[in-house]
Amino acid sequence: MQTPLEITYQHVSRSEWIDEYVRSRVAKLEHFSKDIVSCRVVIEQTQNPHRTGNPYRALVEVTLPAKGELVAEKTDKVVDPQVQLRPIIRNAFEAMEKQLKKQTAKRDGKVKQHFGDPLPPVAMVVRKFEADGYGFLKSVSGQEYYFHRNAVLHDDFERLTVGTRVRFEPNEGDEGLQASSVQILDKPGVGGAVEGDEDLDMPAGWEQDPATRH
Repeated sequence: MQTPLEITYQHVSRSEWIDEYVRSRVAKLEHFSKDIVSCRVVIEQTQNPHRTGNPYRALVEVTLPAKGELVAEKTDKVVDPQVQLRPIIRNAFEAMEKQLKKQTAKRDGKVKQHFGDPLPPVAMVVRKFEADGYGFLKSVSGQEYYFHRNAVLHDDFERLTVGTRVRFEPNEGDEGLQASSVQILDKPGVGGAVEGDEDLDMPAGWEQDPATRH
């Protein structure tokens, strides 16, 4: 990698075994792609008063020169961190490995991009809790997705406001639908349709009482 590995702990005590395990998994990632510019790993216990159990989460963020940022994460409840954190971290890295394999195959011409391939879904921010570092998206189908600030690409969490339109990767978490790889398309009032979404309207029911917005 061009830049040193970054490992961040949030509400979790730093552990030598986690550091070593993460380094071994990052070394494995480099076998799948020699082009990795940087890698950032976050190990945290989420502090979310609206979700029970404050589950633990592992997030892996990789930067590639052409693709930009790839994000993979795994969230789960933990009783014994010494035992149960390892599979959470492993699952997050395995998800990243799949993304890197796919990107490498595209680069090498083994997978062709076809016109009409579905793009990641579009949604709008309907609630944002700035101080707590999370929010919710609503897709055009009306489904809501929880997202954490670390799932927002380019450190753009602060730029999000209610009504911001984004692309995202949908995931099925243990406590409901979650969004990763959240990327801003445009802010409220900004013109310009996105390819394939010219008829996208504000999701029904997105409006919130201003007193409840954060």
